[in-house]
Amino acid sequence: MTKLLLKNANILDVVAGRLIGEHDVLIADGRIREIDHGLSHNSARQIDLAGRTLMPGLCDAHVHAAAPMNSFAELECLSPSYVAIRSAKVLEGMLLRGFTTVRDGGGADFGLARAVDEGFVTGPRLLYCGKALSQTGGHGDMRQPGQLARDAHPYVPGLGQICDGVDAVRRAVREEIRRGAHHIKLMVGGGIASPSDPIDQDQFSKEEILAAVEEAECANRYVMVHSYANRSVARAVQCGARSIEHANFLDDKTAQIIREHQAHVVPTLAIFHVMVKEGLEIGISPRVHAINKHVLEHGMRALEVARRNQVSLAYGTDLSGQLHIHQSVEFSLRAEVFSPADLLRQATVNAAELFRMADRIGKVAVGFEADLIGIDGDPLERIGVLQEQGRHIDLIIKGGSVIKAQLN
Repeated sequence: MTKLLLKNANILDVVAGRLIGEHDVLIADGRIREIDHGLSHNSARQIDLAGRTLMPGLCDAHVHAAAPMNSFAELECLSPSYVAIRSAKVLEGMLLRGFTTVRDGGGADFGLARAVDEGFVTGPRLLYCGKALSQTGGHGDMRQPGQLARDAHPYVPGLGQICDGVDAVRRAVREEIRRGAHHIKLMVGGGIASPSDPIDQDQFSKEEILAAVEEAECANRYVMVHSYANRSVARAVQCGARSIEHANFLDDKTAQIIREHQAHVVPTLAIFHVMVKEGLEIGISPRVHAINKHVLEHGMRALEVARRNQVSLAYGTDLSGQLHIHQSVEFSLRAEVFSPADLLRQATVNAAELFRMADRIGKVAVGFEADLIGIDGDPLERIGVLQEQGRHIDLIIKGGSVIKAQLN
């Protein structure tokens, strides 16, 4: 692999929340090998950052890379080959926005991840769970009330699979792990996109959740759960879930339970914000539009609850279809509560810790993966430089490979 020498970079220390004056960074075999002043290397490709900010590549802890359509019900009717090609474009867009690692929340599988790893698809490192697990009538069950049949083949596109009972849950978890899942996704509460479950509904019994957690832990994996309401959040955390998605109605009591169990929360305000702003135009009903507005308002308040209780947060967006272009709006939404330094940690080191990759990604440090972005501006001063579809990101490196270099 080509050696790279990055010259004259202002390195962003995301942990300390400060810039370190101009340094050089030597990259070889996909990793950062040396950081110092005045480095030289005869065989390395040299890139002069000319004082630009060099920071770790961003992480999005909740994406749906294999959801190129806005409707999950429609997704289940599409050809796998069509979805794969559309998903490749989705992933490319994410990488060009500076996201070098993303974690999928349901739908992406080993085939898409392999295509990225082998270079057939240009995209971020993809951590996948396969199909999310849902009970009958849960958030992963997209059937309308009058619909009975469902194609349960694992390679049919879609968000989730249905499993009822402890034995069925165990088998479903084992199957996803057999297919290489990095984590397991459970729908433990009601949702908005699904047709038959209110958002305050509990889903899966405690025994089923415990079974999923046990099977995941046996394989050195962890469980992420979808939930808005406090009761379902608390019971999932107490059963051993590591990652809570959404948690829009978070209160102090539940936040303390999350912190005591060293779990993480991934708010996804971007999807609700965009649905409120554009949802009616793309065809959602007035009822669903009102639910999104309600959930967004509570989600903004939940950020303050999480901050007050020192809950670990990671950056997430939960977008689908043409809405993926709004991936970076989450920064501006969270900026109403958190400082730019906090937001940068949420999108780097916090996410890396959640992914159990804290020794590989999330920092500009010797030995770490060379997942880096060079920015024309200082995100500690203006977090908006990470928005506008990567307009201010002049350099993108993933695993030591230069994806974008526009530094003139």
